[in-house]
Amino acid sequence: MQHRALYPGSFDPISKGHVDVAERAARLFDHVVLGIYTGDEVASKRAMFDAEERKEFASQALGHVPNLEVQIFTGLTVSYAREVGAQTIVRGLRAVSDFEYEFKMAHMNRHLAEDIDVVCLMTSSQNSFISSSFIKQVALLGGDVTGLVPDVVVDALTEKFGPARER
Repeated sequence: MQHRALYPGSFDPISKGHVDVAERAARLFDHVVLGIYTGDEVASKRAMFDAEERKEFASQALGHVPNLEVQIFTGLTVSYAREVGAQTIVRGLRAVSDFEYEFKMAHMNRHLAEDIDVVCLMTSSQNSFISSSFIKQVALLGGDVTGLVPDVVVDALTEKFGPARER
């Protein structure tokens, strides 16, 4: 039996930290679905890029990983995990501050779906400070995000906000 995992998130935009976690998950599981969440249910997460753009960024950044596919979903993560046949949900941890949220979410998911496990992977130390929110803020204010996100995202942010300003 193949062990399938779902790595869900908004990925708005996908960062090098996300890529790191996805690549490592693909080494641990037979098949990984990177699920891009899109839905109006979470008003606090207004997307800068639409779902198709985020899917394209992730597909380009992770196209070299043969056992990983990128899809778009909405609704409960555990419901989508069942839909794609995933026995495990993968989450990334950057710092202790992420742990409390992920701990609560893992318990809620366990309440909703006892048959689906949650595995948290700690991001590599060089990516521990990267968040999509920081990326968007820095790009909006003219900062250079090269090296923090895949090149396709640098290009998209440059198109949206203009090139990074010289210091």
